[in-house]
Amino acid sequence: MQRNDLTFGGRAAWHYPAESNCCVVMGHGLGGTREGGLARYAERFQKAGLHSLVFDYLHFGDSQGEPRQLGSIPRQLQDWQAAVDYARKLPGVERIALWGTSFSSGHVLMTAARNPEIVAVIAQNPMVDGRAAFLQAARRVGPWLVLKTTLWALADALAGWVGRPPLTMPIAARPGELGFLTAPDSLPGYTALAPVYARNEVSARMALTTAGYRPNQVALHCPLLLQVCQHDSVAPVFSALELGRRLHAEVETYPIGHFDIYFGEHFERCVQSQVRFLRDHL
Repeated sequence: MQRNDLTFGGRAAWHYPAESNCCVVMGHGLGGTREGGLARYAERFQKAGLHSLVFDYLHFGDSQGEPRQLGSIPRQLQDWQAAVDYARKLPGVERIALWGTSFSSGHVLMTAARNPEIVAVIAQNPMVDGRAAFLQAARRVGPWLVLKTTLWALADALAGWVGRPPLTMPIAARPGELGFLTAPDSLPGYTALAPVYARNEVSARMALTTAGYRPNQVALHCPLLLQVCQHDSVAPVFSALELGRRLHAEVETYPIGHFDIYFGEHFERCVQSQVRFLRDHL
C-alpha cells in the first residue's frame, strides 16, 4: 500500500492516497499515536478507494511540541482542526469524513459540529461523556484514589504555571494504581495495542478537564456511525447509546470490551461496517 510521510504545522502524519475525492481524517484517543493500530484501518479505507490522513497530536509520537506528553483537550481540538484544514488542500480531495476512537470520538464530534462541510463521522468504542466516565471510574476506584489523582493533577497544573516539566500519569495502569485508565482490562488492552516503544504516560493536569468534557451535548448535521462495546469498562455505554438515539445515528453494538474492537474478528466486523458506511455517505 502506498503511504506518504508528511508534516503540517509540526504535526507528523501519514497520507494514504487514493483516486477518489474523499478523505478520512483519523487520530487516536487520549495519549495514543498513529502507531497504535491506525494503519490497519487506513489501509482498508485506501483499498476501498478513499484517501486517509492519519496524524499524531502535537507533543506526542512523531509530532513536534515541548514539553512531551502534554495532554490538553483544547490543543487536541486545534490539532483536529489543523488536520481537517490540511486534508482540504490534498490534491483531488473535495469531501472529508472524520474517524475517531475512544477519547478522540469526542473530538470528531466537536470538530464536525464546527465544520458543516464534514460529510460523515465514525466513532468507535466512543468516550463521549467525561462526567459519566468520571462517575463510573470513581465508583470503581473509590474516594482515596480519586483524591490522590486530583492532587497529582493539581500539582502538575501548578508545575505548568511556573514553567516546570509536566508531572505525568500512566495512560493505563493496574487496578488500584494511579492512572487515567485502571479497569482490569485497561493495561493489558493498552499494552497489546500500543507499540513497545510507546510512552504510557500523559500530563496529569489533563485529568482536571476530562470530567467536564461532554461532546455528547453537541448537535451534528451529518451522518454518524457509533460502534459501541457493550462491556466497555472505559467509555460509558449508556452515554453512547443515548447519543445515538438523540442524533438518529447508525448504532452498532458488539458484545466485547473497550480494547477488543481493535483485534481479530471484531476488528474485521468493525472495519467492514466502516467501509460500507463511508461508501454510502461519501
